[in-house]
Amino acid sequence: MTETLALLGGKPVVDLRAPAWPIAGDLEVAWMEAVVRSGKWSWVGPHEQAFCSEFASFIGTKHCACLSNGTVTIQCALQAVGIQPGDEVIVPGLTWTATMQAALDIGANVVLADIDPETYCLDPAAAEKALTPRTKALIPVHLYGCMSDMDALGELARKHNLKVVEDAAHQHGSRWRNVGAGALGDVGSFSMQQSKVLTSGEGGAITTNSEEIYEIIYCLKQVGWSPKGTPGNHYGHNYRITEMQAVLLRGGLLRLPEHLRIREERAAQLVAGLERIGGPLRVARRDPRVTRQSYYALTLHFDEAQAGGLTREQYLAALGSEGCHLGGTYPPVHRHGLLNLYDNTSPVPSRDPAEIQNYAELELPVTARVTGSEGVVLMHQHLLGEEDYIDQLVAAVDKVNGKLEQVKTHFATQEA
Repeated sequence: MTETLALLGGKPVVDLRAPAWPIAGDLEVAWMEAVVRSGKWSWVGPHEQAFCSEFASFIGTKHCACLSNGTVTIQCALQAVGIQPGDEVIVPGLTWTATMQAALDIGANVVLADIDPETYCLDPAAAEKALTPRTKALIPVHLYGCMSDMDALGELARKHNLKVVEDAAHQHGSRWRNVGAGALGDVGSFSMQQSKVLTSGEGGAITTNSEEIYEIIYCLKQVGWSPKGTPGNHYGHNYRITEMQAVLLRGGLLRLPEHLRIREERAAQLVAGLERIGGPLRVARRDPRVTRQSYYALTLHFDEAQAGGLTREQYLAALGSEGCHLGGTYPPVHRHGLLNLYDNTSPVPSRDPAEIQNYAELELPVTARVTGSEGVVLMHQHLLGEEDYIDQLVAAVDKVNGKLEQVKTHFATQEA
């Protein structure tokens, strides 16, 4: 590459664009108008019922229930599998705040365990070390563009009689040994928030093969009514979605199989391109047991040792100037600026310090390294771009890789 870096005033490599997100079409508009005119806006309408049937079939479970968001789906899932106040649940140190909040908010004590250095998902060995007599459930989070090791975690759960609540908020359509994410544990939790690959702006869904779990979840979300339309035998909340949201989910689900195919092809193209050019950036290795991967984001690794003294942030800034927009991971969940665990609005200060993890002093080495300097993600809408767009992203990386010293000098001058 002889061109001047865009960081230094040159022309950016990337001049194509990924599709805007979210995507909707004429079908949703027609359905939405019909719903608005019908006056049937809520209370498990025909579109919600249809989506639940369609999504359960897509995932491969007997049941699906729609809820208001992907936080309350985790809350209700934990309650439905029998988690009581004071029980411990194991959560990976790298996840969105909702995974931890949902468990805390129903009275469970969250025990954070370190992550696998390749996939950034819950490390089964770390989870096993975190077990105590109070542990009742595992919450594997299938994060970004990887799945948790469900063989090892499933075996761990069977060995210690633990429930498995899959946080599949990033994995609509992923399959492990050809079994859908959300069908591998006792219950699966999905978010349909606007950034997700299947979205209704806000919303969530729970999948399960258990009649008992489904009935509890239905009562919890449907103000105490059972799936039969009669008063249930369980405590109820109002965690409903609307018919308008269900319309968006049905339309999105129709497009999802094709989007999954395109994203997998573009991800493979990026893997091949980055392997060809070498350098400090690579895609996380795909576990061969993953038979279909849904990408909320592509999981990547940045190697500072190959970056000529650049930090991850400096390297990504140089790529961003070229039009290749990658980002870092979430921070460690217990260090997240949005999750003030010791504020008086949090449930943590009210718990017995002897029975809850000391999050203020907790160190998770792999999580710290990944979040601090190694982890990189490319959001899913970029993987819907044309092949030429992906080629441009690879070319941008190649250009920056060839001029690492110039990038280093640029930032050194700025800091001087």
